[in-house]
Amino acid sequence: MQLILENITFHAYHGVFPEENKTGNTFIVTLTLDIDLQKASETDELSDTINYQLVYDVVNAEMQIQSKLIEHVAGRILRAIMKTFPQVTKAEVRLKKLNPPLGGQVESATVVMSQARE
Repeated sequence: MQLILENITFHAYHGVFPEENKTGNTFIVTLTLDIDLQKASETDELSDTINYQLVYDVVNAEMQIQSKLIEHVAGRILRAIMKTFPQVTKAEVRLKKLNPPLGGQVESATVVMSQARE
């Protein structure tokens, strides 16, 4: 079973170039979590699932930490999710940077990273 939080949008200041650190850019995060949702589907109790607000808060906190590479941000998000939510057996983060400054028209640059619990 999976819980997916799609297209969480942030204005953040990740990038190698000084202008990216000053003006920022739009980033979109999609998070896919493997988690047992069976009990929550039967009980209708928040305590039997994962609180989406708390997941968002973890992602938001990591997005606020300025980094040069979106790979670094995605890795931090994964590690924080796995550390904070022991009921998650696998997590995938898709981090998209809109209009990256590459000298031409590029809609986005995206990294996809996943981590499974050992």
